[in-house]
Amino acid sequence: MRKTMLSWPQRGRLWLRLGIRAVLVAAAALLTVHVVLPSLDLLMPFLVALVVAWLLNPLVRLIQRKVSISRKTISLVLIILVCGAVMAALFGLLWMGFDQGRSLIENWSAIQEEMLSAVEEVIDWLREVGTWLPDGVVAAGRDVVDIFIQWVSGLDFGGWVADIAAQAPAVISALAGGVIAVAVFLLASYFITGDYPRLRYWVADQLPANVREFCGSFKRIAVAAFGGYIKSQVLLSLCVFAILTVSFFIIGQPYGLLLAAVFSVMDFIPIIGAGTVMVPWAAISLILGDWRRALELLVIWGIIALFRRMAEPKVLGDQTGLSPILSLAGIYVGFRLAGVLGMVLGPMLLLVLINVAKLGIFRPAADDIKLAAADISDLLKPDRPEGDDPSEPS
Repeated sequence: MRKTMLSWPQRGRLWLRLGIRAVLVAAAALLTVHVVLPSLDLLMPFLVALVVAWLLNPLVRLIQRKVSISRKTISLVLIILVCGAVMAALFGLLWMGFDQGRSLIENWSAIQEEMLSAVEEVIDWLREVGTWLPDGVVAAGRDVVDIFIQWVSGLDFGGWVADIAAQAPAVISALAGGVIAVAVFLLASYFITGDYPRLRYWVADQLPANVREFCGSFKRIAVAAFGGYIKSQVLLSLCVFAILTVSFFIIGQPYGLLLAAVFSVMDFIPIIGAGTVMVPWAAISLILGDWRRALELLVIWGIIALFRRMAEPKVLGDQTGLSPILSLAGIYVGFRLAGVLGMVLGPMLLLVLINVAKLGIFRPAADDIKLAAADISDLLKPDRPEGDDPSEPS
């Protein structure tokens, strides 16, 4: 605890340091918004190619040790195989999704009427059970039903198709730009993967030793917290997508591929999960008397929940390390700042920030802030008569 107040020269240096830090933070924020983010969008093919090169580097080194072939040749073959497999899988899924989407649009009127009819049956059920349920529960149920009716009635796939058709020139232009971006990405992946060790050592040689040490620590933290979590969650979501696709195919669920895609994306988002829709869907099926469909949906959801409980600790491990309240805070703040994507990235960015703070880079600023707070407190205290020491007994 400080025994004396700061002198005015000390106070001046303290507030000068805080002012310089505030200016630097503001400049970093402006630089991020006006330079870094636009540059990320401009350089995205090269950044994705760098990530691909980083992921393929261990496999390239392994093959190079086993077979006496040049690194560039191995890189070219791997990129062709990986990109070919990914593009074939995406083309197949997109073709099936397009076919189901076309069928959904053609039959949307009948589906909409069927959904509204089911809602009317749910309303009748609420009226029947409303005699022995609390009024608040019945009112809440009716409010949810009304919101659902408005949402279903407002859906207009035909209007969406017309809007897309009206924007055909812009879509074609975007597709042309996408094709160019993909071509640049493939070439950049080949060049960066082939020269990855040399590029890595060249960048390291340009940095001072302390900067290299900090970058290495930051990389380990970011890869462990952010990269590990995202990779594991993507793997889990792909497995959930496969489970849903096979299950919907077995039970003969219409538009199963589209539903599996939507539910797997929901399962990727923290807190939400596929059960957010599947459990109410099963409950509505029970109300409508479709016991078989309700049981099928609950069994599928149970398989997904069991899979995640068994696989998540092994695949995910202790990647997060966040307490539930911090995870919830990261999800909420991320959602307010960046929507659904922010819900996914918010907790991980918070974890990276916390772990980076453990490196001590924020400690000088935190110490200065504490010192400034104590100094302000001292300045606001009333002056005491000379010789009046409150610590001495009267």
